[in-house]
Order: sequence, then C-alpha cells, then structure tokens
Amino acid sequence: MNSIEATNRTTKTKGDINKIRADGMVPGVIYGGTEENKKISLSKKQIKILLEKENFLSNIIKIKLEGKDLEVLPRDISYHTTSDEPIHIDFLRIVKGAKIILEIPVKFINSEKSTGIKRGGVLNIVRRKVELKCPTENIPTELVVDLDGLDIGTSIKISSIKLPENVVPTIQGRDFVIATVAAPTIIKEPEKPAEGTEGAEGVEGEAGTETSAAEGEKTAEGAESKDQKSAPAESKAEKKDEGKAKQSSDKK
Repeated sequence: MNSIEATNRTTKTKGDINKIRADGMVPGVIYGGTEENKKISLSKKQIKILLEKENFLSNIIKIKLEGKDLEVLPRDISYHTTSDEPIHIDFLRIVKGAKIILEIPVKFINSEKSTGIKRGGVLNIVRRKVELKCPTENIPTELVVDLDGLDIGTSIKISSIKLPENVVPTIQGRDFVIATVAAPTIIKEPEKPAEGTEGAEGVEGEAGTETSAAEGEKTAEGAESKDQKSAPAESKAEKKDEGKAKQSSDKK
C-alpha cells in the first residue's frame, strides 16, 4: 500500500489556495463516513510520483495526518488546463463494512502462450476496465485474464474471471464479454491494371484507323467499279445514236 504525508490546511480564500500551490503543495479533501470532511495539503512531488504508478484511482493509499494513518481511495483529480499539473485531489475515507463502486482495470497475461495468437489471431479487447461493486476492505487492484491456451474464436466473459469475495459487477443479468481472440484481418489490395493495357488500346486505335482507311479504299474502289460498269451502258447509248444517224444518212 502506498503512503503519503499530509498536513491540515485552513485556507479560506482563493488567494490562500494559490499560495499553497505556489509553495509546491496540492490542496485536497478527505470525505466519507461519519466524520467531518478534512481539508489537507500534500506534496506535489509525492503526488506526481504516485500518479506515475499504475491504477492510481483504484488503489488504497495510506495518508499520514497528525500522527494518524488514514486509509483513503483517490476519487477525483483536477489538473491545470495548460500545464497539466495536479491542482486538487479528493479522497474517499475507507470505512469497513461499506461498499463502493469502482472501475477496475483488466490485465491480460500469457499472450505468447495463446494458441490463437500464435496462429496469427488478434486479441480484441472489448473492455479495458470493468465497473465493480466492492467492499472497502476487499478492493481488487486489477482483474487478471490468462490467455494461456486460448484459440481463435474464444470469448472471454466476466464469468471466466475469478472475482474476490463479495465483489460483483454492476452489470447484472448477462455474462458480458471482456475480450475475444479473433481471426487475423486480411486486407485485400486492389487489383493492379495489366501491363501494356494502354499500348493494347493504342494498337486497337491504330488498327481501327487502318480498318477505316481500308474500308475507305474499298468504298472508293466500289464507286470506281460502279462507274466502270455504267460506262458500257453509256457507250451503247452513244452507239445507238450513231446507228440512227447513219440510217438517216443512207435514206437520203
């Protein structure tokens, strides 16, 4: 259990609080139970060290105040809008026999021993935290999911996780999914155009041009042939006229 020292504060104005912060301290409040709320101040340096640790908001902390040890649970942290420095913390006093609702993080272990992941499967995490109703004296720091031997298609549900005594999920009436071992996702690449397609189109275009030219030549030849066929008819007409003129001359 982490511990931190604190002192009572008697600040009444915003200026008093700003002075505490300027001195490297963070104002806080301890509330809950039958006792009155306590205004405290804590070392910003120590608070930042605790914040770097995993699961800060779900771990019980021991605060040393005026020679007494108080077990508390961090409930809310306020940060400066530009510097992201902690500027205020609320702590819930731990009272034995009481229950509290917390979001507990889920930790996955032995992924290298998962049959499905070895085959190329993917761990699809549905819930990274689970909301639980816990007795204050029995709050889990994390929920552990063992992936050893799990194959593709396996669904990990809340019922498969061993919860501490008297700890229950707030979601009741259904066995909800925490994670699944899913089949690998295959991304199909778009088909590339066949090489030389443009050249083929160009050849087709040239062939079409040559065909048109050939058809034009055939048309011209056809027209010429037609003229040649009509020429004998004209010659016959001329010969007929010449015959008539000869007959007329003989009669004379």
